[in-house]
Amino acid sequence: MVTIETNLGNIKVELLPEKAPESVKNFLEYVESGHYEGTIFHRVIENFMIQGGGFDKEMNQKPTNQPIKCESQNGVSNKTGTLAMARTMDPHSATCQFFINVKDNNFLDFTAETAQGWGYAVFGEVVDGMAVVNQIKSVETGFASGMQDVPVEPVEIIKITVE
Repeated sequence: MVTIETNLGNIKVELLPEKAPESVKNFLEYVESGHYEGTIFHRVIENFMIQGGGFDKEMNQKPTNQPIKCESQNGVSNKTGTLAMARTMDPHSATCQFFINVKDNNFLDFTAETAQGWGYAVFGEVVDGMAVVNQIKSVETGFASGMQDVPVEPVEIIKITVE
């Protein structure tokens, strides 16, 4: 279990090491190093997901460790309240960024080892604090540093702690 402490409240997450061991290990390494302290949810799409863990309030990208292997073939669906690893078009490019699904996004699930089919690896699930997630998904967003869907008022991750 981890608690994501934000300026809007806490989100308690049960990690799934038996389903996504590399993703959980990677996430916990970032947690234990203090990487997430002062990062923000920089991409918020109300009917989709909230994404964070990679940028500070000034929209500076934080340095990362090496990317990890995509574990999307673990049979866990991108349903409401799940945490998944964010990545680029390269399926094996996830580093520190993660997102919380705010609705069932099964189109993000693994279907095949193809560019469109890899999907996104779920590695945790919110067990308390969905009200905070729902508050975050509803914040006003705009453009910042060439990116869209950025909260106008920063939604800060103060820290993430292991329970």
